[in-house]
Amino acid sequence: MNHTHHTRLITPISTFSPRLLCAGLFLLTAVSLSACGGKEKKPGQALASVNGEEVTVLQLNEELQRANIQAAQQEVASKQLLESLIDRQLLLNEAVKEKLDRDPKVVQAVERAKALIIAQAYMQKRIGTIARPTKEEVEDYFNKNPQFFSQRKQFDMRELVIASADMNDQLKAAMDAAKSLDDVAAWLESNKVKYARTQLSRTSADLAPELTAKLLAMPKGQLFIIREGDRTLLISLADIRDNPATLAQAAPQIEQFLFNKKNKDTADAELKRLRAAAKVEYLNKDADSKPAASAPVVAAPAPASVPLPVAPVPAASASTEANERGVAGLK
Repeated sequence: MNHTHHTRLITPISTFSPRLLCAGLFLLTAVSLSACGGKEKKPGQALASVNGEEVTVLQLNEELQRANIQAAQQEVASKQLLESLIDRQLLLNEAVKEKLDRDPKVVQAVERAKALIIAQAYMQKRIGTIARPTKEEVEDYFNKNPQFFSQRKQFDMRELVIASADMNDQLKAAMDAAKSLDDVAAWLESNKVKYARTQLSRTSADLAPELTAKLLAMPKGQLFIIREGDRTLLISLADIRDNPATLAQAAPQIEQFLFNKKNKDTADAELKRLRAAAKVEYLNKDADSKPAASAPVVAAPAPASVPLPVAPVPAASASTEANERGVAGLK
């Protein structure tokens, strides 16, 4: 029996809560504070005054832009965001009173945020004029990756979900002896092990190539195990079906993926150029022994509305796998 160890990456979905968001990020405003915490005149028309500190139109417009508010919702959102900015200013005022803006950890965090923002602005300027992929490039990628598109497979699976603490040798032996997932469920019930039933379908575009290859080699009905932290999945492969995607269906996602890849390649090339022109000295012997690739890379983020595809693979290889696989998750 195959025992497959595999970790899924789940992207959390956040809801719009401007008051909490702005209040939670109030320390970033400290970038504009002087070392002694003195007041500075803020640009833009004032919308409110909080104990003498102004909240301006420019600040509100920045929040609206970052929140990506639709035009029809801007009037309501503006009122909410203005209250959020007032909350943030109240918190900031109190933080300054308590001299938190001078706390070494806070100063370090602010400097890090400032450096990251400026570095990203530079990189965005360098890669901002990259051309969108052509139709020919999109079609070429489609043709060179049939496993994701024209020859895509769909895997239908049934699952029993249990706590990892309940996974033991007796259960493994029961799975080895079982002819179906129902036999395993009966064993769990007789041994008073709690479980939940689920069904799922994944395609060869959703999965890491290694897992896809293993599933394609399995006969229908094969039982296998996947561990996911504090829970374990007892899975039966119910069916494997052809599920091709046409070029017309795949083109928008392929185009975005290739555009993101061009951005990344350009950012990598710029960092390589800067490193070649710079004199970098490692003052710590341990740091000197590490490869240059381990250095943090600052690249312009992909548009939030079209994230890079991410395969359900271990976290350590997720970004590499996403770039190598291409487009995932086409329905």
